[in-house]
Amino acid sequence: MTALTEFAAMYRERDALSFRTRLLFTFGAVAALHVAGVALLLAGSAGGAQPLALGLVVTAYVAGIKHSYDWDHIAAIDNSTRKFVAQRKDPVSVGFAFSLGHSSVVILAGLLVVAGATLIGQFMEEGTTGNTVLGLIGGGVSGLFLLAMGLFNGSAFIRAMQVYRKVQGGGELRPEDLEAKGFVARLLAKPLSKVERPRNIYVIGFLFGLGFDTATTIGLLLITTTASLAGVSPLALMALPLAFTAAMTLCDSINGVAMMKMYKSAIHNPRRKLGFNAVITGISAVSALFISLITLGGFSNAAFGLHDPLTTWLGEVDLGDAGLILVALFVTVWSGSVWRGRVARHAA
Repeated sequence: MTALTEFAAMYRERDALSFRTRLLFTFGAVAALHVAGVALLLAGSAGGAQPLALGLVVTAYVAGIKHSYDWDHIAAIDNSTRKFVAQRKDPVSVGFAFSLGHSSVVILAGLLVVAGATLIGQFMEEGTTGNTVLGLIGGGVSGLFLLAMGLFNGSAFIRAMQVYRKVQGGGELRPEDLEAKGFVARLLAKPLSKVERPRNIYVIGFLFGLGFDTATTIGLLLITTTASLAGVSPLALMALPLAFTAAMTLCDSINGVAMMKMYKSAIHNPRRKLGFNAVITGISAVSALFISLITLGGFSNAAFGLHDPLTTWLGEVDLGDAGLILVALFVTVWSGSVWRGRVARHAA
């Protein structure tokens, strides 16, 4: 009991931990997921070699990497990270928390598959009540969350552009100039006040994952079902969703930390990087608003049984590979900023 009390106290005081310690905790948890996945695979293959199980685990791991670059993942993590950095926090675990919440749905579904529950089939089969309800929850939450974040960061983008023009015109930069202000910021202050810590993003990620509508999630569960019928041991089967989770948390954690450093360099060195701050904030806002439009359009089409061409098309848009475009855009902007900084230093 004493040990639990001490752990709880340490958890409450985690903000007092150094940046490096929290970073080690985050990636230590990611490493533990990898170790657990390997342990399950080895334990499940103890009775003899199972090449099929190994191949499926590798497939699940690659699927986790691919899924982490879905555009809604990137936008949710990036926009949340910017919000925390603007509040002078070091949100090292935003990507990990979101990804863990998202993949928790897959792990629970995998457990049901291994347990032989036929109920999970309703979630995967398009048109069934279970699939429709969970899809509406996942789509509604993701669309509204990204809409709120997009509007909030859009407000911050407008503010950043105003400050940029002010400084370019010779005006004095004040710390409060970098805070999002105006009607939109005030309007969203209360809804977004619930997202105070990176751990709150876990719930958002879980709700995002409730929509069993992505090809990656459905494919993984179908692979697990097929492997179960092929005689793969239950322990080895559970290595599949765990491998998926390990890969996704690794990539999302790296993305979250990278975006945190990018935003911190822009916000905490504002005079030097006001233009860069405005650009990446604008990209984040536009991406979130764009994805929320697609998600809410698909949500409306499914929820109200619409048959118009616009919401039908929005409901069919696949965001799977589009996240790579967003990552490439951020990397390009960051590289351009670094290059300009070096040129300016050499010229001086």
